[in-house]
Amino acid sequence: MDAREAIKQTLRTTNMVVSSYLSDLSDADLMIRPAEGCNHIAWQLGHLIVSNAGILDSVAPGAAPTLPAGFAERHGKDQAKSDDPSGFVSKTEYETLLAQVDAAVMSALDRMTDSDLDKPSPEHWRNMFPRVGDVMVLLATHSLMHAGQWVPVRRSLGKPVLI
Repeated sequence: MDAREAIKQTLRTTNMVVSSYLSDLSDADLMIRPAEGCNHIAWQLGHLIVSNAGILDSVAPGAAPTLPAGFAERHGKDQAKSDDPSGFVSKTEYETLLAQVDAAVMSALDRMTDSDLDKPSPEHWRNMFPRVGDVMVLLATHSLMHAGQWVPVRRSLGKPVLI
């Protein structure tokens, strides 16, 4: 297994966890906050889609899919405090967009060489993620970081332990 395949397998594992945790949640469930001061799942999904598309484009310009008009603005930091469901999209739309971004990450990895992964990352990422490969690992794990916040919502709704 080479580095690209390891990153791709990490993304597949992340996707399995994310899809499991979302599998039995409704659109209304996505608006529940795991705790006071935390962002609800709908906002987090939008954040993941917008930020992962931007991160991907920072290391592979033009690789990310075009998001629907206004989507990034609807999921900006100023919207994180909104509890109005009309400001967000359906679970199906989030799942579709997240899958499109993840497919673009996989495709970008297919086009990268070992030397591409070893190149310095964009300046604003270098402190934490010095190489393009490090940024690609971030893309493979970012959704997993957020999915851990969804467990308290699942437990509060009496949902089963899935993993």
